[in-house]
Amino acid sequence: MANSRSGDSVVDRIVRLISAFPQDVSALQLSELSVRAGLPLTTTHRLVRQLAGHGLLEAGPDGMVRPGLRLWELVNRTSPTLALRQAAMPFMEDIQQVLNQNVNLAVLDGWEALFVERLSRRGSVANRAQVAGRMPIHISSAGLALMGHQDKALQAEYLGQFADPDGKVTREAIRALLSETSRQGFAQLAGVVDPDTWGIAVPVLNRRQRAVASLGVVVPLREVRLQALVPALQTAARGISRSLGDS
Repeated sequence: MANSRSGDSVVDRIVRLISAFPQDVSALQLSELSVRAGLPLTTTHRLVRQLAGHGLLEAGPDGMVRPGLRLWELVNRTSPTLALRQAAMPFMEDIQQVLNQNVNLAVLDGWEALFVERLSRRGSVANRAQVAGRMPIHISSAGLALMGHQDKALQAEYLGQFADPDGKVTREAIRALLSETSRQGFAQLAGVVDPDTWGIAVPVLNRRQRAVASLGVVVPLREVRLQALVPALQTAARGISRSLGDS
């Protein structure tokens, strides 16, 4: 496979280009895309033109570059989360119907919670968990529910590399949160991402009692009813697990 002068392959450069689009930004100027991808402008222009020819990117006359519909189609057709989302959707709809608040579904990807589905309604509280968005484990109830139900070796690896860039959260505090999450069967974080909301999440477990996903809600801080919320979420999570079978 051909390499550039810097040693990276064509595939490497394409991945960098597609990955350069930040969350919640649907289009970038060609020059900005070049900077974000760390590629020369001429290389960016050539790759964008080639990818646009396959529908993976779109280059508008205004100089803006957008992810193409073909890229969206391929990702959704072959996504490993497709079966999970299909299994979870009826249960998520039931939870949302009862709470009239945000419901989200996440999986563990590295040291982050990757959100693969979300249901919201007008009037629900703010929810920073966007579909295809990520949050560090230690600031999301979804992340804690996922990591709190992994094997000890993975938890030790996570804790070994953990460092809060803001210096506000210690490794010992995260260790205690993971232990509490494992013991009680759910995770909760109040006012961490948004001061007015409370995130609550439960694991979706496989037969080995390891989390393959998390099911969570974001509710107003003043309306938290753990005694009602947690059993409803856990019942839904068990239903998702049964629909998935062994993972």
